Amino acid sequence: MRTTGLRVAPRSWGAYRSVMAALRDAEPGALVSIHPGTYTENVTLDRDVVLVAEKGPGTVRIVGTRGASLTVHGGSGTVRDLVIESSGGEPAVVVTAGAPVFESCEIIGGPVQVTGTAAPAFRGCAIHHCGDVALHLAGDSTATVEATEIADVESAGIFVDHGAAPVLRGVTVTRTGGHGIRVTGTARGTFDRCEVTHTGAAAVAVDAAAVPVLRDCRIRDSAGAGVVITGGAGAGPGVGAPAPSGADGGDASAGSATGVALYGCDIARTAKDGVHVTEEAVASLTGCRITESGATGVVAGGTARLRMDEVTVTDTADTGLAAGGASRADVRRSTFTRLGTNGVFAAETARVSIVGCTLSNAAYSAVHAGGSCRVELRDCAVTGTPEHGLRCTGEALLTVRDTTVEETGLSGIDVEGGDLSVRGCRITRAGTGISLTTEHRPLIVDCEVGDTTGAGLDIGAETAVLVTDSRITRTGTAGVFVREHASAWIFDCSITDTQGTGLVVQERADPQVRAVTIARTGKNGVFVADRAAGRFEYCDISATGFPALHIGSGATPVLRGCLIHDTDSALGRADDAAGVFESCRVEDVKGGPLPEGADGPGTGAVSARPGVPVPGPGTHPQARAAGTSAAPGEGPETLGDVLAELEALIGLDGVKQDVSTLVKVMQMVRQRTDAGLAAPPLSRHLVFAGNAGTGKTTIARLYGRILAAVGLLSRGHLVEADRGALVGEYVGHTAPKTTAAFRRALGGVLFIDEAYALIPDGQGNDFGREAVATLVKLMEDHRDDVVVIVAGYPDEMERFVDVNPGLASRFTRTLLFEDYSDQELTRIVERQARDHEYVLPEETREALFGHFESIVRDDRFGNGRTARQTFQRMTENHAKRVVEIVAPETEDLVTLLPEDLPGVSG
Repeated sequence: MRTTGLRVAPRSWGAYRSVMAALRDAEPGALVSIHPGTYTENVTLDRDVVLVAEKGPGTVRIVGTRGASLTVHGGSGTVRDLVIESSGGEPAVVVTAGAPVFESCEIIGGPVQVTGTAAPAFRGCAIHHCGDVALHLAGDSTATVEATEIADVESAGIFVDHGAAPVLRGVTVTRTGGHGIRVTGTARGTFDRCEVTHTGAAAVAVDAAAVPVLRDCRIRDSAGAGVVITGGAGAGPGVGAPAPSGADGGDASAGSATGVALYGCDIARTAKDGVHVTEEAVASLTGCRITESGATGVVAGGTARLRMDEVTVTDTADTGLAAGGASRADVRRSTFTRLGTNGVFAAETARVSIVGCTLSNAAYSAVHAGGSCRVELRDCAVTGTPEHGLRCTGEALLTVRDTTVEETGLSGIDVEGGDLSVRGCRITRAGTGISLTTEHRPLIVDCEVGDTTGAGLDIGAETAVLVTDSRITRTGTAGVFVREHASAWIFDCSITDTQGTGLVVQERADPQVRAVTIARTGKNGVFVADRAAGRFEYCDISATGFPALHIGSGATPVLRGCLIHDTDSALGRADDAAGVFESCRVEDVKGGPLPEGADGPGTGAVSARPGVPVPGPGTHPQARAAGTSAAPGEGPETLGDVLAELEALIGLDGVKQDVSTLVKVMQMVRQRTDAGLAAPPLSRHLVFAGNAGTGKTTIARLYGRILAAVGLLSRGHLVEADRGALVGEYVGHTAPKTTAAFRRALGGVLFIDEAYALIPDGQGNDFGREAVATLVKLMEDHRDDVVVIVAGYPDEMERFVDVNPGLASRFTRTLLFEDYSDQELTRIVERQARDHEYVLPEETREALFGHFESIVRDDRFGNGRTARQTFQRMTENHAKRVVEIVAPETEDLVTLLPEDLPGVSG
């Protein structure tokens, strides 16, 4: 064998006639120089030699006769400047092992196939006109492809499957009949600075369990989508790639890529979606730009999870981001602009989080939430849409924090059927600031609405809303509309500089308004329409164009502690208007005083509407919230009534004593408040510790009514919840679910039974911890508006409270519910019998007492529940016995005998 300097030249003396002849004699390290020409042969390379075209690129052509034109079975040889051509559809190059290097080669007529554990490198090559696939990377191969052009392929330009993990840099793929790049199986791979253009299907397709990473790639002019990610791509355990240099690593949800990752990619002029992620796929886009897509910019469907960080989506024919199915999209610091329809559209049960983003110039609403989806916006800017800025429909929940909405043709925020929580937001230059029509109870806190052509806040018919600490100014019509049968709680707000009336209350509406400033209105300060109602406490009304207050025919508002000043007229009202004025004052008013006889010059009281109490000093701001007013002709429930009902309960002596003590403390707090003194610290939240059936729910319901009677809660109603009502089924589902339950309890009591189930013992990552954290935060935000009672077995409740410092600081008092004695259980059955018109003779009572004595009091013992079940079984056995009597008398029908006890009659 010759070690170096081998030459292939068929017509030259001393040279080899074929490439294979030279290779058979070449030792490792040999250089085989090939004279220009076409060599019709199949070449096999299995050693470390160099094959090079003697006169440079394009001068030597190797054409296979049958099978692959060039096969590499091993070694680290080099092939340089050759044209390798296949005929008859066979592969042009097959690499099964080794680490060969192909430099400046042209490969045509058949694909390049890399299998096994091969690790070839292709540098500066051209692969084209290769049939179905140009470059097929399979097995566990780790090919490196650099500065290579792939073109004119019938189907896929690059096909990566099985467990291949190639690295491609500066590769161009163009004019393919199918995908430019397809990655499937469990393949991985990195694509840096690659360009994929003019493809017949999606430019890049990823499916199965593949997890590629694309960096700084350009994707252009595809006949399908830009990137399609389906199946379980990116969803395997431990998948993902580290964020590139400069990415924000401080945010766990956006700083590192998850699943299939695209960094700095530019996707443009796609016939369909820019990026489509569906089924169970997981993907992240960081620093990408998606523009001029023929459909939607980015789509998330199925149960896919998508993260977007610093992404720009612009000039799309359809929506910027669409999320459906049960997908989740986490979008941060991104821009959506010049969209053909919506900026973001979410439907079904999708969850979308949008943080620090800009949404502008959408043809439809900038954000549309429908179905039962959950959408959260935080620190965002929404501007420039002819429709709504943010729209919520169906059963969707829209949560908005610290966001600006401006320049919208219709409403800044529009809710039609869905639910809304908005805090710290600014809505300006809109048609209507916020429009609400829903069966839910939206929450608006610390918001500013201004420069609207219509109303600042429009509360639709039969809608209820809580508005606090907000400012409405410079509206084209009314500041606030409360429409027919609507309920609104408006506290600590201002309504100023309106071209219409400050606050309009339409027919049958009943708002609760406290500490609201209304000034500089074009019409009335407050307009209470015919047959409307409402409660207005400590409001300040001034500088109105019409009378500060108008009361329509049959209207029955209640005003307490209000001040009307610096205006021409205080009151205009219909002849049959009714209302209550208590401690109201007028100052510097030219005419139209309040009725005579009350505080201040020209003020007084008119008749109260039937059935509506006028609260004394110290009444809570939310007094008489919706659904708690007394029935017509009846007075409000008194504290004595509720305490009498408590005392009538059987057993629970220790609990009754504890509640009585709490009542005295509350009454003292009320008295100090009325006297202008500071209230002592009072924690109204309680722990109820006791076994099943010991009356915890009953006492919780009475406790709420007691607080309402004392004036420390507005409604006193009870909302029951458990783990299922508070804890979500997937990441991000828990907080909105807990918030929704909490908000239903505002003004009353949230009773969480078996609360210890929120934090199962020994399960550190359970979603219940998120529910507890959310609950603690809400308790602090609404400490005067709600009471939370957590209940369960004594030992479990002690563990539960100790788990979270926030719980321990808020639940400082525990009421212990003892098991019922046998005598008390007997009395419960006696009361049940009396209420249902049955008679218990003495012998039955004695047998009943013996029955309870015999019951084993283990974990299945139900206390009061056991007593009620016993009575039910007795009535069933009684019915079986009496039905056999031919002509039963009244005594037979009402008398329960010892044989009717469970286990006695058979």
